[in-house]
Amino acid sequence: MADPKETDMEARFNYYGTAAGQKFVKHINSAGHAMAATGLPNTTTQLVLLRASQINGCAMCTDMHYKDAVHAGDEPERLNLVAAWREATKFTDAERAALELTEQGTRVADGAGGVSDEAWARAAEHYDEEQLAALISTIALINAYNRLNLISRVPAGDYKPGQW
Repeated sequence: MADPKETDMEARFNYYGTAAGQKFVKHINSAGHAMAATGLPNTTTQLVLLRASQINGCAMCTDMHYKDAVHAGDEPERLNLVAAWREATKFTDAERAALELTEQGTRVADGAGGVSDEAWARAAEHYDEEQLAALISTIALINAYNRLNLISRVPAGDYKPGQW
């Protein structure tokens, strides 16, 4: 792996500076805002956003969602354990179900079956239909954002909570 001091820490492409990129992002931001009124707890949403970003290796989104979660009141020590949630005692059963669904929904190419019936059943035990719709939508949305940032190679580290 390259030394961070030797790598180019600038985006390879200013996706967000194009008319097409701005139009697309405006629409997916609207989709994300629509999910806020579903009753899915914000702490769960933040965990989902952080975990998918970690899996996808999106430094920009990992930085953003960690900082936003801390700003919203979540504990840094707990957020530090998101990548190892299965072995951590800091998550509720509902959060564990959401994290499992996030992992399977994000890693669809890694498994022939996609999201297992067992993972779905665990999520359905804790969330109603509106919350499940929000959970699915949030997983899809963050995966789209991760790909936009990864393809464009958007650097991380300078995000301030609430910036966007």
